[in-house]
Amino acid sequence: MNRFDIIRRIGSRYHIGNTETGEFSYVKALASVGKDIKDYQKGDTQKNHQFLDIRFENDRLAILVECKNKFSKWKKEKIQKQLQDYVRYEKAYSDKKIVAILAETDGDDVWVWYGQSVIVDDEHKKSDESIIKTFEDYENLCFGKVNDKIKVVDSIKILNEKLHSDGVNEKLRSQFVGTCLLALKNGLTYKNVSATIDPNTGNSLSPEKVVINNIKSILSGLLSKSGDITDLNKAGKLSVLNNKVLDDQDIATLTYEEIKDILEFIDSNIVPYINDKNTAGQDLLNLFFTTFNKYVGKSDKNQAFTPDHICDFMSKAVGVNKNSRVLDPCCGSGAFIVRAMTDVMDDCEAEAERDNVKKNQIFGIEYENGAFGLSSTNMLIHGDGNSNVVQASMFDRAEWIQDKNINIVLMNPPYNATKKFCDPHYTKTWDSKKKEDPSKGFHFVEWVARHVPSTCKIAVLLPMQAAIGNTGDVKKFKKKMLDNYTLDAVFSLPNEMFYPGASAIACCMIFDLSQKHERANRDTFFGYFKDDKFIKRKGLGRVEQTDQDGNSLWLKTEAEWLDLYKNKREVPGLSVMKKVTWKDEWLAEAYMETDYTKLTVDDFERTIRDYYSYLIKSGGK
Repeated sequence: MNRFDIIRRIGSRYHIGNTETGEFSYVKALASVGKDIKDYQKGDTQKNHQFLDIRFENDRLAILVECKNKFSKWKKEKIQKQLQDYVRYEKAYSDKKIVAILAETDGDDVWVWYGQSVIVDDEHKKSDESIIKTFEDYENLCFGKVNDKIKVVDSIKILNEKLHSDGVNEKLRSQFVGTCLLALKNGLTYKNVSATIDPNTGNSLSPEKVVINNIKSILSGLLSKSGDITDLNKAGKLSVLNNKVLDDQDIATLTYEEIKDILEFIDSNIVPYINDKNTAGQDLLNLFFTTFNKYVGKSDKNQAFTPDHICDFMSKAVGVNKNSRVLDPCCGSGAFIVRAMTDVMDDCEAEAERDNVKKNQIFGIEYENGAFGLSSTNMLIHGDGNSNVVQASMFDRAEWIQDKNINIVLMNPPYNATKKFCDPHYTKTWDSKKKEDPSKGFHFVEWVARHVPSTCKIAVLLPMQAAIGNTGDVKKFKKKMLDNYTLDAVFSLPNEMFYPGASAIACCMIFDLSQKHERANRDTFFGYFKDDKFIKRKGLGRVEQTDQDGNSLWLKTEAEWLDLYKNKREVPGLSVMKKVTWKDEWLAEAYMETDYTKLTVDDFERTIRDYYSYLIKSGGK
């Protein structure tokens, strides 16, 4: 990137040069504040380190950029020392925060330092900063909101209790708080609001109606920002968000004080603690939103909202990256597509690539009204115009799917869908007494596999019954899948993964669609991944545990699971490789060597307690 591009990218209005060439002379700058550069030069500093290539500033931040043609042509220690000199001069010249950057002009490498002391060496280099960003981005890095997971999680519980006491139904809470968060992030005015006259109808508007109308107006504006979204799609989303949420009786009957109190709580206790400009903030945003989905799920045991950490694991298992084109054909609250969007964008190196991801690489379909509203809000919260999330049955969108050239499918289909949600060609084969999908969701997978390219991979959550295959229809679809595709892996997942929602025990299957299973002639990886280091916590569902230093135990577990799978390693008690057919059970439990060395007295005691508990519940039968 040449110097002009660097100035344009960071922001020419912040560029400050004090020489004819546009460079920045620290001799002149320091002299202007009554200081002599010699007092800040160390003995080993070369005297010609006086002119910084490019300098940017506002009233609280200075960005120093030193350009080199190629880093490989220079001694690293020498150019780092040069930049360190400029940092030292800058500290003497101003009291601003400093971002120090070394940038290649004949290449794309960028090295960045910022923080408390700005020490320019390998140890303190920001390894996750590899591109030139805007001045605002760097300002946000230095002064922006800090992600505070504990604060957010604790606030979720209080907010849920507040909504409960205000009479907001559990099914509405996720959608409502998501909508409020979205509006607050986009400048919602809700304090000191007075009654007014509706300019369209001439009727009086109470303060609470004014706030609700303000939220609706912001939603409409956000949907309009997406250039690709059709008027019909926008109208459909607004209809769901307005009619099913903001105009619902539970929300419409909130007093101004109640709605102001809810917004104030979110504004003070959630918004300041989520910095959605980075991946960690996006993850936290997702945690906030999906945690409220647990309350939706709690009231409906058939709802199986996929936990974000499992979405993350599945996304990484199939290798979602900037070249991925991802589809979730029954996207529910949008957990998979939000996770995929975050992972794909994380792999991008330029804003143009990120914009392309939002417009052309992430796709979702959802049939059910409420879930469609959730996915729309979820994608909007994460900064997407959600133009590629449509409300429909996947079985009516075969052509739409084929046009998207999908190469990754992430999905969690309904396990007990009634006829109206299933493939109409399949339901014609049901007998008249059959009310729910006898394939346990398998026919959704087989159908989508037929409508995406053979280069595609599918990662799908299905119930254990689908892996065991003890009914006619499940066996039939297991055979169909292996007659055409390869079963690459099956992971047995935690029993209470969906708690407090659906009680189903699920496993994750990964299919490679490039060739049929028999022709691939390879072992399938089976993972016994039951312990994700999450525990049940009253009022919050399952939450992750940390070690004594506050580090996530899940992240270590996820890294271990991914390492076992990607390197196809067998570890007693965790994983096994096995050649299977459609007639076999597709579960690690059936083939895995038990690691008896890990059994403890507590395991025996717990088993005995569980057995006696079962006897008491069943009346001794």
